[in-house]
Amino acid sequence: SDNSITYRPVVQFLSEQGQLIEFVSSTGSNPASYSQGDQVKVLYLPTRPSDAKINGFFSLWGVAIILAGIGAVFFLTGAGIIVFVRLKSRQDEMLKTSGVAIETQYQSVEQNTALSVNGRHPFRVFTQWQNPATSDIHIFKSNNLWFDPSAYIRQETIRVFIAKGNPAKYYVDLSFLPKL
Repeated sequence: SDNSITYRPVVQFLSEQGQLIEFVSSTGSNPASYSQGDQVKVLYLPTRPSDAKINGFFSLWGVAIILAGIGAVFFLTGAGIIVFVRLKSRQDEMLKTSGVAIETQYQSVEQNTALSVNGRHPFRVFTQWQNPATSDIHIFKSNNLWFDPSAYIRQETIRVFIAKGNPAKYYVDLSFLPKL
């Protein structure tokens, strides 16, 4: 493949019935795993000697290992997404119950172009708050919304729950929006 050479062993053996069987291994490599004239152990069913395989780890388990690796990548990706969503949801609930509620100034609604699902981008609500203790200005972004909430935001202020002493951990309360 891709203009490279792959070597696949050609094996000959005598079956239990004395029949000369020749097969080409289903697995190949570069450099070659075997040299011409090497002896290898062969496994086969007496009723189907033409389906013989070389008794080698990769010959027997290579396809299963590759498929398991691909499956593991997909599983870990899906599990990571689920864990992230659950942790975020748990943090949001914790902030709603024990966080400090502040009133922030509504700024805008923007699409989150960093995320795309089926060619669509979600929306986020942006608010701003000036910390009276430090005079620092903080910008808050809501969680992703899969509809444009602009028509439903009529107030100038939006409640945000922040962690005590850490405005970097926050939850923008959009419970006033209709549910999709």
